[in-house]
Amino acid sequence: MTRIHHGLTRLDRFTKACLDHQALNDSKATSVLPQFFGRLAPANPLQWSGSKEELVAIFESLVDDMLETDIVEGPADAGMTFFGQFVDHDVTFDASSAIGTVADPRGIRNIRTPNLDLDCVYGDGPEASPHLYTSVDGHEGFLLFGREDSPLDLARNCKGTALIGDPRNDENIFVSQLQGIFICAHNILLNEVINGTPLGQTVKTKAMEGTEADVWSAQILPPMSDFQIVRRFMRLHYQFITMTDFMPQMVVPEIVSACMESEPFGSHAALMPVEFSGAVYRFGHATAQDAYSLKVGGPSQTFFEKPGFEARGPEHDIEMAALFGPSAQKARPVGTTVAASLFELPFVQHGFTLSDGTEVSKQQARKLPLRNILRDRFTLHISNGQRLAGLLGFDTVPVPQKLADHHISKTPLWFYALQEADAANGKLDKVGGTVVASVMARLLRLDPTSYVHIKGFRPLPDFATMANLTQFVEAHRDGLPQRTSLWCGPSA
Repeated sequence: MTRIHHGLTRLDRFTKACLDHQALNDSKATSVLPQFFGRLAPANPLQWSGSKEELVAIFESLVDDMLETDIVEGPADAGMTFFGQFVDHDVTFDASSAIGTVADPRGIRNIRTPNLDLDCVYGDGPEASPHLYTSVDGHEGFLLFGREDSPLDLARNCKGTALIGDPRNDENIFVSQLQGIFICAHNILLNEVINGTPLGQTVKTKAMEGTEADVWSAQILPPMSDFQIVRRFMRLHYQFITMTDFMPQMVVPEIVSACMESEPFGSHAALMPVEFSGAVYRFGHATAQDAYSLKVGGPSQTFFEKPGFEARGPEHDIEMAALFGPSAQKARPVGTTVAASLFELPFVQHGFTLSDGTEVSKQQARKLPLRNILRDRFTLHISNGQRLAGLLGFDTVPVPQKLADHHISKTPLWFYALQEADAANGKLDKVGGTVVASVMARLLRLDPTSYVHIKGFRPLPDFATMANLTQFVEAHRDGLPQRTSLWCGPSA
């Protein structure tokens, strides 16, 4: 399938970039190195003459004011918090840097492909990621899913570890079940394509849009052609959902539209900047509620009531209409409040030490908002909000009083983006919105097989929004003929 682009991670591109003295992933680069992180603006090193313990305490005081115990409804469906997490896990994975250790983003490898290509679902395909797949009746490319005692859980190995393209998509029951939605959608459509149903024929036609006919007839041979067709169909619709359903619910729509038409940070900006991955895109933390109903009108359970990274029983299956669509619960508005549960992360079992020896206690380390700011100031040295506002030509937001009282004159970017959202009815705006929307738009522009390069692309209605997609999957997954052939894993 040599004419279809599958990502930007090839070793030959890395080698050529190094030989050409390019790929510095900063503002002076004439090319970018896609497998590594970079910056949109120069580094912003920490400047503080007092003790680091005092500075940590100042930031802790700032984020403690963010704690909110009430359920507050914002403009987005509740499920969009977890869809945003799913998207993040599809395009970015920093597995090497740690809070407190100083890191140059240009030396941090991005484990995920910086494309909206669903590699968190498909891995590298059946040949390179065979543990995710099985063949049924001679047909290749079905994704493993479920087990006899819990048909809607992810497939798992004998130790209960999920067999998925990105392990982080099992960290809570919400993103875990979104992973399951995309797996089931693929399997349902693969069955339709194999059997040549009207839907299967439509999927083929839609998948072939924007590609040359001989790509499919000559370069992709059975038994893999059906898999490739369904994967491309799913990628196109996932990209469309991301930009037309998710983004307008979380970002001021005018900002999204502007970024689809322009390059606010220039054509050589880093593909995966830390301003996005390490700061602004963490806006999703502010949209999580303390509790959710798993069924429409059902009782609520706390966010961490059922731990992630372990087998799940049917009692924790989610009715997706409770997360997406007209009957859905709502996410919190993007803004400067955060649900109380995110101040007591149950999976954080110890504190950590900053590079200068300053100790961060376990209690402090369990506060997710504080972790976000410490990662910025002590590890990644991300450009502040006021500096990016000036770079983009926006009026600046005042420094929070808690910082100004200690003569801190600039705002960490994550918090700055949330301040903007407070004034924009719970959506990212100006600096924050531009960072997020421009990165997403650029990933699509630089992928020649994305939907934005298909003139007049129109999705199938059942796959146009997350509400549509989840409704389609829930209506068809139980009737999949191959369903029991895809089961594996231990009991809950």
